[in-house]
Amino acid sequence: MQPSDFSMQGAVDLGARKAALEREAKRQAETASGTANPYAVDATEENFQSAVLERSLQAPVIVALLASWSGESKQLEQALDRLAVEASGQWLLAKVDAEVSPQLAQALRAQGVPALYLAIGGQIQPLAAGPMNEEQLRELLTQVFGALRQQGILPEDYTGVGPAGPADEQEQAPAQNPVQAEAAAAVQRGDHDAAEAVYAKALEADPGNEEYTLGLAQVRLVARVHGLDANAVRKAAADDPADVAAQCAVADIDMYGGKFEDAFDRLVATVRRTREDDRDAARRHLLGLFEVLPSADPRVARARRALTSALF
Repeated sequence: MQPSDFSMQGAVDLGARKAALEREAKRQAETASGTANPYAVDATEENFQSAVLERSLQAPVIVALLASWSGESKQLEQALDRLAVEASGQWLLAKVDAEVSPQLAQALRAQGVPALYLAIGGQIQPLAAGPMNEEQLRELLTQVFGALRQQGILPEDYTGVGPAGPADEQEQAPAQNPVQAEAAAAVQRGDHDAAEAVYAKALEADPGNEEYTLGLAQVRLVARVHGLDANAVRKAAADDPADVAAQCAVADIDMYGGKFEDAFDRLVATVRRTREDDRDAARRHLLGLFEVLPSADPRVARARRALTSALF
């Protein structure tokens, strides 16, 4: 580390504290006036996993990288707030202040502010950079959510955007499914058992509902990876390829991080080199991971063929 790193850290901390205080004051003022966006959260390094990645297993999260000094950021934030409210909770808005969370901004590899990202299924990807007005944002989100519907990642009736104006009030998108809303609230407060129970009960009443099957598998995945030491688990799996529990844990971590094919390939390989109870444990865990993605996902179809080959 260069000596200049030490001298810069204090300045960054002071700036971050000031920016954090300003954003908190703004949030409190909006709450007091009744103008706060109920579908928005301020995301930082400390809560990014729970507020963004874990929530993205239940609903898409639009991540906006902003800066309080940027007029373009303020315009973008206001437009996103309006669109999020119109969408009635179909997607969530996570606001990242580059001054409050400079390390997070660096991790997002931002070239500047404002910038937009999409988090879905525990995976984050860039969407757009630079200023955008409300009309441009609406068009962008329509395209993004439309593409996700075509891929089978979002249900066919998902719109993600509300009406274009007051005249269309009767055509507003439906509110979030109450089962998913209840489960998402449980995940948000860290009660994974409650979220699992919500989906399990819903599946008893509607066994063929793929959305509930996906939700249950995703909640179980989040519960399993919660608190895992990724480095320790990966080392255990590397040191002992026959350790099925370690291989399953690494597959969970990869799955949570969006490395779906890596997770599938690891467990197929584990099935190939194990026998009897160990083989069956790896097989059953892999089948559970298949349910985290839509049944029509081509990566699932490919992994199912590979599993069949490994078994027979």
